[in-house]
Amino acid sequence: MRTLILLLLAVPSLVWAQTPGKTLAPHIPNRVVVKFSEAPASLGKAGIEQRLPFDATELQAVTLLHEASAAAVLDFDGLDTKTALERLAGLPGIEYAEPDFIGEGAGRPLVSLAPYRTPASQLIPNDPFFSRQWNLLNDGSRPGSRAGADVSMPDAWALTTGSEDVVLAILDSGFNMDHPEFDGRLWTNAGEVAGNGIDDDGNGYVDDINGFDFVNEDGDPSDDHGHGSNVGAIAAMTGNNGIGLAGLDWSSRVMTLKILNSNNFGSYSDWTEAIRYAADAGADVINLSVGGSGYSRSMEDAVNYAHAAGVFLAASMMNTNESRVFYPAGYANVFAVGATDDRDARADPFFWSSTSGSNFGDHIDVVAPGNEIYGLTADSNTQYSSYWGGTSQASPHVAGLAALLKALDPQLTPNQIADRIRQTADDGVGDAAEDAPGFDPYYGYGRINATRALETVVSTSTEETPAPFELSVYPNPTSGPLRIITDQPVTVDLFDVTGRKLRTQRGTRTTVLNVTDLPAGAYLLSISSPEASVTRLITKLD
Repeated sequence: MRTLILLLLAVPSLVWAQTPGKTLAPHIPNRVVVKFSEAPASLGKAGIEQRLPFDATELQAVTLLHEASAAAVLDFDGLDTKTALERLAGLPGIEYAEPDFIGEGAGRPLVSLAPYRTPASQLIPNDPFFSRQWNLLNDGSRPGSRAGADVSMPDAWALTTGSEDVVLAILDSGFNMDHPEFDGRLWTNAGEVAGNGIDDDGNGYVDDINGFDFVNEDGDPSDDHGHGSNVGAIAAMTGNNGIGLAGLDWSSRVMTLKILNSNNFGSYSDWTEAIRYAADAGADVINLSVGGSGYSRSMEDAVNYAHAAGVFLAASMMNTNESRVFYPAGYANVFAVGATDDRDARADPFFWSSTSGSNFGDHIDVVAPGNEIYGLTADSNTQYSSYWGGTSQASPHVAGLAALLKALDPQLTPNQIADRIRQTADDGVGDAAEDAPGFDPYYGYGRINATRALETVVSTSTEETPAPFELSVYPNPTSGPLRIITDQPVTVDLFDVTGRKLRTQRGTRTTVLNVTDLPAGAYLLSISSPEASVTRLITKLD
């Protein structure tokens, strides 16, 4: 929570502000964010007053964003943002000053949709409405859709469904905290005692048991809009529990940080504070389905702080169908995500507006499904018939996948996670006019493929296990046949990633296994001798 230095008299309301002669990006009027060259707390009240060129009738309050960042928010009485910035420019002891910009959540809903159900598949979890989730499994039976225009989750879940040791922070409009889909899944601050009104762990936040509300500055980050409940559900709703829908990650601990108000808007200063909170509280992954058009050094400082602490950050590109850069997606250490639809095309437009569309540009990393994506609602624990659309819905697909990667290998760095997701994305899936081979500004490196991304971790760990006998398997990857060379007779069994045995071959020193007829994807090869056995991951190419 921000530390109050001067008496707070009033807090300005959110408006779309402009200044004479220059149009600023949306910001809170009469407020400035300042970065000092040393922590303001060390200066004391008198020291701060001496360094700021304002008198007592102008300056309402100085509040710290985060002591380690040496940044503070200045609120003024009747002094406009532009004038305040002009007075601060070039002053000694101040690195920079900027407006407190406003951003918004990057998705919109459609509620009470008549359900559409696809045929059951033996690979899907037992959640009764999973058939609505074309984004996770698209067999092409949905009218107008394209088979395979999904993130390949059923095979990915055969590799992992996540780990409770991974903490996934959702920075949004809050969350439906008591929904049964997240029973036992909420992150808990072990150093805090619930409901006693005391900052037990001394982190500056009172009663932050499962997260914090930075908009209202209290320990209840419940959702009063709906955006966050949908976004968090996409990333991490519990699957295969016999109710509702399924998220990507079924096991991670979900930290809820409310940074958007009931109208789906929020200030950069709240976003900045929440990013630092998540990093300090041990988050492994942060999802930011939000964006604003103003560049902020203070928010970038917070992003870099979290990245240096080992946190992977994913953010939405926004929905204005243009190449304009929005933040935080525009920062170098944030993984920027665009949106596709059920045809594997860039979402242009989204269902809610003919002028909308997934933003593009050279800062994009990948795309993920983001149109008509089902999730939870803020005000019901039984309603599963609403969907949302926007790059807000695409970003949590990446955040959920990052949490799964972290579950398989806790040592992965943010850059390693990013590289795995980029390198395994499905390229060339969209309109050839936009989706050029390799990187392009519309699809980035392609539409994410969860199975292929997770296989990069499984493949590494499997191949590092030494064989108890002489063994060579080649070529791998292959389009077939496979040759298995050993120094003793073996039995070779081939399984798909669900554990279903596909074929068996016996050999002496050389065993030839034909896989030319199998679909492209990952397979497990078990090579057994009378004394021991070993497993290898095989990649079948088209």
